[in-house]
Amino acid sequence: HLQLVESGGGLVQPGGSLKLSCTTSRFNLEDYAIGWFRQAPGKEREAIACAGGSDGSAYYLDSVKGRFTISRDNAKNTVYLQMNSLKPDDTANYYCAADPRNYFTSYDDCNFSYDYWGRGTQVTVSS
Repeated sequence: HLQLVESGGGLVQPGGSLKLSCTTSRFNLEDYAIGWFRQAPGKEREAIACAGGSDGSAYYLDSVKGRFTISRDNAKNTVYLQMNSLKPDDTANYYCAADPRNYFTSYDDCNFSYDYWGRGTQVTVSS
């Protein structure tokens, strides 16, 4: 179900930052566990971060730890992915996903299935 909308992608130089947004008008994201994924051309889709709906615990792919951060603005029904110190290897199409049932206890759980997805937003890191 494509009911999420991502935005905030673009072209940025190495070392730069972007803040991606994920929102929907269909349901309250506060009650949903969120996953952020990316897929580069010719590569498998990979989970980069996820956060629980109620307790807010977040988990990250090792290569983005310390650089990427998930946050929520419940008043805006939006989940963000703040990306700092971007590298050319971060170039990919970034997707958010949501599911009301998921409960995460580790990064591996970010690969659980999700009911709702967005179409993605392109992030290109290049000088």
